[in-house]
Amino acid sequence: MNYEFDAVKVRDEIIKWLKDYKESTGLTKVVLGISGGKDSSVVAALCARAYGKENVYGILMPNGDQIDIADSHKVCEALGINSRVINIKPVYDAELAVLESTGDEISVDAKINIAPRIRMMTLYAWGQSHHCRVCGTGNLSELTLGYFTKYGDGGVDFNPIANLTSVEVVEVGDTLEELPYDLVHKTPTDGLSGKSDEERLGLKYEDVHKYIRNLELDNQETVEKIKKLEKAALHKRTSIPTFAYTK
Repeated sequence: MNYEFDAVKVRDEIIKWLKDYKESTGLTKVVLGISGGKDSSVVAALCARAYGKENVYGILMPNGDQIDIADSHKVCEALGINSRVINIKPVYDAELAVLESTGDEISVDAKINIAPRIRMMTLYAWGQSHHCRVCGTGNLSELTLGYFTKYGDGGVDFNPIANLTSVEVVEVGDTLEELPYDLVHKTPTDGLSGKSDEERLGLKYEDVHKYIRNLELDNQETVEKIKKLEKAALHKRTSIPTFAYTK
């Protein structure tokens, strides 16, 4: 890479930020969804270092059968954090049945986004019951492209990797020796569509990283595609527009 990124320094700064957040907000415990991918694995490890593994709860939320759920268990075991399995399929099926009972068409993307919203609800319900804050696991590449579900995985209390690209998250992950290498370098997928992130987006995360960090990116078509997605996702990244009434 032709830019400066000190992964160890950034890792330690994030851990300090997490500790400062605890002191300033009264946080005692955190809960997050564990998918078995690099983002949730890295965030769980950072939280375990900052708050102590006994204060971190990883919730596994398969929608029926999850073919790689062993990876989710693997990260919880490697870090020694608390874990729970909550299968969301009954809720997902019930919601889909209610929607389809109207007789109106429910799009494929709408069906895909139901699960992340149920997971968000699950994390908040469990977290509130056990005095936990909900920690986010979305990286800057996903946030820039809008590759997250509004009021789904985008609904969190705080997020320690929101300003790191997908490439940088991997670099930080490589400094966390408690994490298995294969989890940090696992091909990113949404766990919903059966495709990798890059297949769904039609983009490479390395190119998205270069775009965000203003590094050389020769393919103008790729640049324009990223810009288009970035603009389309603006509503996901900004506060709810409101009418500014004044007396």
